[in-house]
Formats: sequence, structure tokens, C-alpha cells
Amino acid sequence: MSEIPTLKRTLTLRDLIVYGLLFIGPLAPVGVFGVLDGRSGGAVALVYLIATIAMGLTAYSYATMSTEIPKAGSVFSYATAGLGKTAGFFAGWLVLLDYLLIPSVAYLFTGIATNALVPEIPIWLATGVAILLTTTVNLLGVRLAAVVGFIVLVVEIVLLAVFVVAALAVLISEGAQRPWLSPFTGVSGFDLTAVVGAVSVAVLSYLGFDAIASFAEENVGPSRIVGRATLFCLVLAGGLFVLQTYLGALLTPVDPSGPDGQVFYEMLRSSIGPWLAVMITTVKAIGPAFSAMVAQAAVGRLIYSMARESRLPRQLASIDSRTKTPWTAILVSAVLTLVIAVWAAGRDDGLDILVSIVDVGALAAFTLLHLSVIGYFRGRYKVFAHLVVPTVGAAVMIAVLALSSTTALIVGAIWLAIGIVVNVAGSRARVS
Repeated sequence: MSEIPTLKRTLTLRDLIVYGLLFIGPLAPVGVFGVLDGRSGGAVALVYLIATIAMGLTAYSYATMSTEIPKAGSVFSYATAGLGKTAGFFAGWLVLLDYLLIPSVAYLFTGIATNALVPEIPIWLATGVAILLTTTVNLLGVRLAAVVGFIVLVVEIVLLAVFVVAALAVLISEGAQRPWLSPFTGVSGFDLTAVVGAVSVAVLSYLGFDAIASFAEENVGPSRIVGRATLFCLVLAGGLFVLQTYLGALLTPVDPSGPDGQVFYEMLRSSIGPWLAVMITTVKAIGPAFSAMVAQAAVGRLIYSMARESRLPRQLASIDSRTKTPWTAILVSAVLTLVIAVWAAGRDDGLDILVSIVDVGALAAFTLLHLSVIGYFRGRYKVFAHLVVPTVGAAVMIAVLALSSTTALIVGAIWLAIGIVVNVAGSRARVS
């Protein structure tokens, strides 16, 4: 059996953090702000604080396993080590669904926004061009992708800083629309059930931080750097989410008008000025394509790792001799994403369908991640890190998964069934 080429170590701690933040998106709460504000009774900042703590448990388990098992397969490698090859395959298979759907949604966002700005450009065409451009960047090497990602991320963070400064100026000069503590306590009293229900939606804003672990074999530092980057990315994103939703809530009327998805933008227009609303809208149109670029790079590493271990066809483990990228896996993921995104672009309800099912694979894989920590450290537990955190983390993921839409659960079951067929076929091929 020929030796499979390895990935090139070129990524620093900063690069890993950039990838994680770019995948999540510093402005992720903007689109769901109105939904969460309404569901939580105005306690939207508290919702994100709790969601940060909940997802922090998963980030902690990722950090624990990435230090022990610094491989590109991420949760596939961790579950294989902690629960066995079969569980590892299904963990990788489930997160693969997430890594295909998230970029599909992101590319579709870019296509829709481009069509809104230039109606002559069809959504499907803009979506396809975005996929082509970012795939090219990924194929040219992880260093170039990291540089491009850093530039985009800086623009997003600068724009967020402008919002924070402008919001504080308005609050100081004109006062708040709501009581100052209401983003944490609720406008008309605290409702635990409402807050918990909103948290189940808010955790979706964090999907993507786990992609950092996919680049473990391209990290130039010690293995613990990947874990540190994962935790730092999650905490920083959570802090930014709490800050922007707190300020946004104070500037939003108790009973905002307009669709839920437009509440944050309307707040910007009425409280600060149309100029900032236009700037953030533009960035939200461009940014998703580069979030998808990171997702595509991550899924390429996942497919490469599974193929290297013969859990998928070994032809998918090919590495380009010049750029040291898993080019075959990246191209396969690009084609699959293109099919999904362009199909959705041709339907009026395409975006709704993708958004409703995007989380199920990740939540199921996160559950297996937590269980893999318990399995891997069996007999040598550190009670908090290896038992308490993964147990509570798995319970949280199962609870959120139970709140997923019926459509998401059906799609997840179908994907799992396909995975069973693939796994059985692969097992027979390996035996023969």
C-alpha cells in the first residue's frame, strides 16, 4: 500500500483563530436578533451568555481531544480513538452533513444578497461564482486562504467596532429604549422557559468554531495550540455576541415593527443612521462566502482524513505536491456544495429548507465527541475535564437536538441510513 502524502504545517495560532471566527462570523447574531429578542422576552443578551457557556462545554471537549489526538479528522479521529472505528465513522459522517450544509447556506446568502443588489444577476449564477472563487483560493493553499480570511475578518471586526462606538454615543446622548438591565432580565419579567427555548436557537450562531480542529495537522506549534485556539475563538465570539445584542436591545423599541429578520437593521437605520445599516448589509452579503471558504477547507480535511483511514475511498486522500492541499477532497466537497446550493437557489423555499436542517449533523456529532472523551480517558479520569464536562455537554447537545425541526430529524435519519450503507459497503471492501 503506497504511503499517503501528509499536509504541510503552515498555520499559526492567529491563523487558527481567524479561521474559527470567520466560519462563525462576528456579526452572526444580526440575522436572528429579532427572533431571539421576541422569544426570550427581551433577554437576548442573557440568551447568548448562556449559549456561550453551553457551547463552551463542547469547545472544552474539543480542546481536550485535540491535544491528545492532533489529527485532521477532528471529531472523526476523536470518536475513533474513544469509542471505536464504527462510532468514529458515524461521527465523521454526521459532521460531514453539517460541513456540506453550512457552506451551502452561506453561499446561498451571498447569491441572494448579490441578486438584491444587482437583480440582473440570477441567484444561482452568483452562488455558483462564489463557490468557484473560494474553491480556487482553497486549492491554491491554506496560507493564501488564511491571508484572505484575515482581511475579511478585520473588515467585519472594524465594522462591529464602529457599531459599538456609535451605539454607545447614542445611548449616552439620547438614552436607552429599554431598562438598562432588561437585555439580561427581560423587559416584562424573567421567563426561564422562554430563555431556554431561545438558547436552543442561539447555539446555531456558534456552529463552525469546531472547524479549527480540522487543521490540526497544519498547525506549526504544539498540539495544545489547537485546543487553545478553539477555546479562545468560542469565548471571543461569545463576548462579541453578548456585547452587540446587549447594545442592540437597548436601542430597539420594546415592540419593534417589521419582520424578525429585519429588526437589527431597522434599529441601525432609526437609531444610528442608514449608512451603518448599508455597510453591515453589504458585509453580511460578502462575508458568508468567506465563511463558506473555511467550511469547504474543513470538510476537505475531514474527507481526506476519513479516506486516509480507508473509511471513504482512498482516492480522496490525494495531496497536491506543490500546495500540500487535499485537492481531491476539496473538489468533491465543492461539487456537492454546488449541487446543494444551486438546487436551493432555484426554489422559493430553498433557503428555508437548508436553514431548518443545518444543525442536526453537528449536534449529533458533538454528542459523540463528548462521549468519546469519556471513552478515551476511561480508567484515568480527571473528574471535571473527563467526566463532568462531557456528561453535561452531551446532555445539552441532546436537549438541543430534541428541539430541532421534524424536517431536520428526518433528513438526519436519512443521512444516517446512507452512512450505514456506506459503512457496510466499505467494511466488505476492506475484508475482500
